[in-house]
Amino acid sequence: MPTAVPIGEKWVDGINDLRDAELAAKIPEMYGASRGSYGAPRVLAEPKRAGGRTSRKRVARPMRDNGMVGTTRGRARRPKDAAKPAAPQANAAPDPVKRDFSADGPNRARFAGIACVRTHRGRPCLAAVMDIWSRMIVGWSMSPRMAAGLAGDALKMAIAGRRPKRGCVHHSDHGSRYVSPLPGETMRGAGIGPSMGSVSSPWDNAAMESLMGLIKSECVHARTFETRGRAALEIFECIECFYNRVRIHSALGHLSPEEFEARHMEGAVKMAA
Repeated sequence: MPTAVPIGEKWVDGINDLRDAELAAKIPEMYGASRGSYGAPRVLAEPKRAGGRTSRKRVARPMRDNGMVGTTRGRARRPKDAAKPAAPQANAAPDPVKRDFSADGPNRARFAGIACVRTHRGRPCLAAVMDIWSRMIVGWSMSPRMAAGLAGDALKMAIAGRRPKRGCVHHSDHGSRYVSPLPGETMRGAGIGPSMGSVSSPWDNAAMESLMGLIKSECVHARTFETRGRAALEIFECIECFYNRVRIHSALGHLSPEEFEARHMEGAVKMAA
């Protein structure tokens, strides 16, 4: 009796071939859900999360055959003036974080940064605040230019949405938007402790540098938008619909920030019951 069965437009013979064909049929959907950003390792993580058994080769082969390539980012380079002594800055904060990009719970440590997006009508800027525990972007703001209140608006959103307890740390670089008095006043009013890395040292805020690089490479795909409004719409969809809810992180056990937080809450409820 023939064992061949149809999968799409192909006939396959044998259980292994059948599994490969079924997986290959699902890969375009998984790849598309990632906005074309996942490589084989992250696509591989999706069926594994559902309890399936497969291998990287079985995922990489059909991706390669169909031209599906994950987004890659360039390697960070050391600034030329990184070794030069930095001038002291007013309103600068100490660095209690000391490159510890982890936390043992929500609202303990947050990281902030600013990046600009290319459009045909200028370079609007994005400020974001990330909870390092779950990698969730808890606050963000966009402005047509590097406005004075840009960092403060993202900080206010992060505070209003999560209401962190006193003692939460807010870590950033020494950019003028963070050294200015306004963010400092907002943090003091909420009981948040400011933290800043060394001047001209991106490694002291590497978690946020990585996030901004991810947004540029995976969400805006190095595109130049026609208008600032179109860029803002794309960033909104990227952060709220893709990054926070869908995009998986190896540091979170291949869960999205939303899934990671939901599992934490389920565990906390079970422990309290």
